[in-house]
Amino acid sequence: MKKLIAILLAAVLVLSMAACGAASGSAAEAPAGSAAEGGSAAAAPGGSSGSIRLVNGKIEIDAQLKKLAQMYEEKTGVHVEIESMGGGIDIQGTLKGYYQAGNMPDIFVNGSDADFSNWTGLLADMSGEAWVSDTDAAYANADGTVGFPYTTEAIGLAYNADILEKAGVDPATLTSPAAYEEAFKKIDEQKDALGLTAVVGYYTEPVNLYWSTGNHVFGQYLDAGLARDDSTYIDMLSDGGKLDEARFTKFAEFIGLLQEYADKDMMISGTYDQEILNFASGKYAFVTQGSWIGATMTNDDADAYAGAGSFKVGFAPYAFDDGIDTILTASPSWWSVFKDGNAEDAKAFLQWLTTDEAQEVLVMEAGFISPFKSCKYVANDPFAQTMSDYLAAGKTSNWHWQGMIEGIAQNYTGQVFNDYAQGKMDTAQFVQTMQQVCATAYGG
Repeated sequence: MKKLIAILLAAVLVLSMAACGAASGSAAEAPAGSAAEGGSAAAAPGGSSGSIRLVNGKIEIDAQLKKLAQMYEEKTGVHVEIESMGGGIDIQGTLKGYYQAGNMPDIFVNGSDADFSNWTGLLADMSGEAWVSDTDAAYANADGTVGFPYTTEAIGLAYNADILEKAGVDPATLTSPAAYEEAFKKIDEQKDALGLTAVVGYYTEPVNLYWSTGNHVFGQYLDAGLARDDSTYIDMLSDGGKLDEARFTKFAEFIGLLQEYADKDMMISGTYDQEILNFASGKYAFVTQGSWIGATMTNDDADAYAGAGSFKVGFAPYAFDDGIDTILTASPSWWSVFKDGNAEDAKAFLQWLTTDEAQEVLVMEAGFISPFKSCKYVANDPFAQTMSDYLAAGKTSNWHWQGMIEGIAQNYTGQVFNDYAQGKMDTAQFVQTMQQVCATAYGG
């Protein structure tokens, strides 16, 4: 019996030594996701290994992120691998594949409620991080603060400040439907002298621009004029697709006003590129797009923009009811930390990104509008100053449209905006039809 026990103990010792040897020496047997497989170096869940991997969804800032990674490694010794995705890649699908393969990055991008719902229970809670109190744009859910904002975008009625000044319209007065109607009429009467094609660039093409009307414009109904934490109307929508008829009717009347003064040749089927080019060329006083068009105006449309005098721009609120004086701002996406990866190193890197030296790169070189109150930099972007002014004044509302069910803009609401623009329905019918399609979308 003693001999049998001795043999068994020896076998256990041999197996234990073999396991230790494999763990410390054999790259061929390294699990997917280890340093040998190109993933993050192995670490105790939630711990530190001195190396992290970040999946970025904005390919256009790959170089700037790699510069930041180098700066951070020189400062701390922690290696940061940047993996940028773009060009139509299904980022969430790729990340799910990484998870199945045991190759999850330590930091990765999420862009909506639906994205975050893919990772329930798998994200590190960052509520205790210092940066949380420095921004209004963090993403939080039942798991805690799980989204780090790295830039801010805004949605309002973008305007050509030079044209408004020449027309004698003070944008600060545009806080009611009556004020807008008066301003639109005044500008329209001077349209030829101002070199305008139309007062408003409002495009509703439903196949490729559904996101503009069905998400961003519809989002004004959900949030315009509200405190950032006021979820009244998204809560109603989530409850079987309900709309507040009185508020939505006022919103619909305002959309009707936009249609009245829009570029009729483009309103039904014009493309996004045409819309931005015409605004950059000084052909519209207003355009129904957000701050992201600034990059297009100063890059792809730079010649047209320069030809129009590189005019100053601003944002005015969608004041479909008296007193609305906010624009909608939020982070378009967030970085999350995989809690079973190198979470401590990942959180430390994100905290460093809020420092002055990192913000200088993100703002002045990557062109981001910082979501952090402590940031002293203003991006070289046409819309940076107006956004900073609204943020500093606390005149912003949230992007609760990001919480709508997947596909509602593409399959339901975008088409209704286009039908309204085509004159297939009056305002009352637009309201009724939108109520019906929202109920169908959520009921289905």
